[in-house]
This record gives sequence, structure tokens and C-alpha cells, in this order.
Amino acid sequence: MAPDNLRDFIKAIEDAGELVRVTQPVRARLEIAEIADRCMKSPGGGPALLFEQVLLEDGRPSPHPVAINLFGSMRRMCLALGVDDLESVSGRISELLEMKVPQGLLGKLAMLPKLAEVGKFPPTLRSGRAPCQEVVLRDDAVNLDDIPFLTTWPGDGGRYITLPMVITRDPARGIRNVGMYRIQVLGKDTLAMHWQRHKVGAAHWRQMAAAGERMPVVIALGGDPASIYSGSAPLPPTIDEFLFAGFLRRAPVDLTRAVTCDLEVPSEAELVLEGYIDPAEPLVIEGPFGDHTGFYSLADYYPKVHVTAVTARRSPIYPATLVGRPPMEDFYLGHATERIFLPLLRLTVPEIVDYHMPAPGIFHNLVFVAIDKQYPGQAYKVMNALWGQGLMSLAKVIVVVDRDVNVRDPDEAWWIALNNIDPERDVRFTMGPMDVLDHSSRAFTYGSKMGIDATRKWREEGFDRDWPERIQMDEETRRRVDEMWPRLGIALEHRRNSGTAERRTVPPPENKPR
Repeated sequence: MAPDNLRDFIKAIEDAGELVRVTQPVRARLEIAEIADRCMKSPGGGPALLFEQVLLEDGRPSPHPVAINLFGSMRRMCLALGVDDLESVSGRISELLEMKVPQGLLGKLAMLPKLAEVGKFPPTLRSGRAPCQEVVLRDDAVNLDDIPFLTTWPGDGGRYITLPMVITRDPARGIRNVGMYRIQVLGKDTLAMHWQRHKVGAAHWRQMAAAGERMPVVIALGGDPASIYSGSAPLPPTIDEFLFAGFLRRAPVDLTRAVTCDLEVPSEAELVLEGYIDPAEPLVIEGPFGDHTGFYSLADYYPKVHVTAVTARRSPIYPATLVGRPPMEDFYLGHATERIFLPLLRLTVPEIVDYHMPAPGIFHNLVFVAIDKQYPGQAYKVMNALWGQGLMSLAKVIVVVDRDVNVRDPDEAWWIALNNIDPERDVRFTMGPMDVLDHSSRAFTYGSKMGIDATRKWREEGFDRDWPERIQMDEETRRRVDEMWPRLGIALEHRRNSGTAERRTVPPPENKPR
């Protein structure tokens, strides 16, 4: 079962042997980040960390412990969602997508459990006092300097909130959005909201700014881990992230009304910052910030948030993350998205067998895609289809290979790709939107993309030579050597799979006419 709040999640991590409690006093400025970075780059993502004695910017001891790297391993991502394997979540999505109403009464009755499960997903609104509002500080009592926000890199413009659920509402349709954006702390009651132009929260702000309306915004810290993850997921604007979190955790997310604005917040949050953005005010400088690209994103102008209230549990835990040169904790959050959203991607691009965004590609710089190739030119069709899929439109390089290639092993994917391509023939360039954080694009958020067709080439694609087979030992010889191996006295570690999951079992490609 998925944990209901951050405390339950931390306990589950500790019970699994993946938590280290740090009792040594450590500074929120740079020291926590350096310790966490070393852990995140260790094999398997390193342990989750709970810093119990944190020193604030001015040297005072913080009343709040800091938790970091909670999602930073495959095991912890599964604990967050209450599953043994992330593939089981994508399997549930596949079942729902394939569910058809049967003709007979018995068949319809058999569907009722599934329909009942769907009915549990909508979030519920709590009527009584919520745990996240045990302490309420308003107006002049608000002092963000008492919260151990981290300065993560020496060149950062200041302290940052790095693992928030930023809650806004579409002013026209009333649909809630929960996003995960970095937020710079400017003063005791002001913040700078870095929401990129491609994000839904930014679209809400543009609409309200155009109408001259003050925009309410809430920043929730902590809560059930499925909701925290959902804030990072690339959902369509019409899907409520708390609804999606309810589906993931198989139980509704419990919400409560904010104290000073007309928005709902997770009842189980540790801390909640309530506030507003005034469109009549000028934008403020935000940044620089050491980002997930491994480079500093430069300072720019973003909206200022006025904090009207801070609500909290009586002894809140402050959750944070760290981004920088990969691999980092965000790789495991991104990998969960990769696995969970594969069935949805197949709705519009059904020939996709699997895909993978390796850590060095930082999600949007490199995507390996394995397809079931059925006709010439299909690799280019898939590239263009992917560039038309939401945030996949920001992908800089897409490499398409045949269905028998394990794209979750980047070494194998590159080995096949580099053997299969004639660069002039198989590489295509196109223009399109780029990630806001891409410092190399020719213009801000606009530049070129590259698609590489690394599939076997057909005669219709201009290839008239014979395509060779891969070198593989026959199964009988492998079986005999497996049996004798313990007697050979050879101690070898298996080569570490550089991918993030077990190798897929797929049938070999058909021999197409050349």
C-alpha cells in the first residue's frame, strides 16, 4: 500500500534499510547538497537522508529536519507508489485503456470491480481540521527565514524550494494543476516563481495577468509521495494531478481548503505556503540556479509571489531535492514517468515497443525508441509523432532502433545505432521548441532537433546490400557452459547493466524482404 504522508514514506524507507539519519550538525547552505550529491552518484542512487540537526543561513539551529533523496532509487520509487515493480502501474493503465464493455450481463458484472476502483480516484475534501494546519502563521507572523531552504550550489542566486507541489487553477475552466517548479526565496515573505513557458502553471498566470486578476497560488511541501511524484508527471492540462495520484495509490488524496485563498491543499502536507501573484507588479530577477542539466541556468525575470500564510504540522519535516550533473534523484522520478506513461504513448504511436531516456540525456536531450518496424520510413514517422507529444516536443535527439534492441541499456542501444547508420542517409534535422534550460539552442526555447534512424534498412529505403546477423553463441553451448561454470574456478562479476531495468524479452524481428 502506498504511504499516506511523508512520515509514513520515511518509515517505509527506513524499514527497507535505505535511510540514513544524520545527527551531525550540517549547514543548509551547500553542505547538505554536497553530502546528498555524493550519495546520489553512488551505485543504485545511494541512501535517503534525514538531517536531524540543520543550521540555517544565520547559523541558528533549524527547528525542522531536512529529508532529501527520498525518491532516489528504484526501490524507493516503488515504495512511494505502493508497488513491487513500476511495470505493474503501466499494466494497470494498459488494462484501463483496453477495457471494453462486454455484451452479456455476466461480463458487465465482472467489470464492476474495475469501475469501482476508478470511482475511488477523485480527491476528497476534508471538513475538519487538517494535519497541515495544526500551526497557522499569517501576514506579519510569516518568516520564511525560519525554514531550512537549501542553497545547493555556490553560484546560486539564493535559497531555493526544490521539491514543491505548486497548486494553481485554470481561470477559465476551473481545472486544478499541480506542478513541480523551482522557487527562489527572496525575503521573509516573498518568492520568485520559476515556471517555464511550456508549463501549465505559467499558462494560468498568463491568462490571469492578461485579465488583470490577482492569481492565488499555494506551495505544498510534503504529503503522500504519490502526489509529490504526480506534480512532476507530464499530464495533460485537463487531468488533475491529485486524481492521477489517487489512481496510483489506489485511494483518494485527502484535501483541505487553504486558509487565505480559494484553493485546496493536501491535508497530509508538512508545510504549506499560501500566497498570490499581482499582475500589476513588475517581474523580479530569479537565478542563477545550478540546474538538472549540470550547468547554471542564467538569471531571468519571473513573477513575484507574496506569502500570506504558512501552515504546518506541529513538527514538520522539510522535504528537498538536489539537481545537477546526472545521475541525481530526479533521474528516478523521470524513470517512473517513462515506465508509467508508456501505455499512453502507445495510444498515438502504437508501433513503439519500448523507450528510454538515459541519465546523461537529462530527459529531454536524448530518447532511445525501439519500434516494431513494418514499413519503410517508419522510423521518421515515429520521430515526428514523438515531437508532437506534449513535453516530448522538447526532445533534442531521438534515436530509433528495431524492436529487439534493449533501449534501457544505453551501451547496447548506441552499439546497435552506431553500427546501423550511414550518417548522411539516416540523420534528419528539424526545427522546433526547446527546453527553457537548453543553453545551446540558437534562440531562447527555439532550435534544431536531430532524429537518427538506426533500424535495419530495407530495399525501399535505398539499401541493396545484405544486412548481417548479430554474433550470438548458440543456446546449447551456453547451457553447457552455465552447468560447468561453478567448477571452472573463475570468479567474474556480471557486467553491470547500464540501463535501469531488466532486459525485455521480445521476439526477434521478422526477416523483411530486401
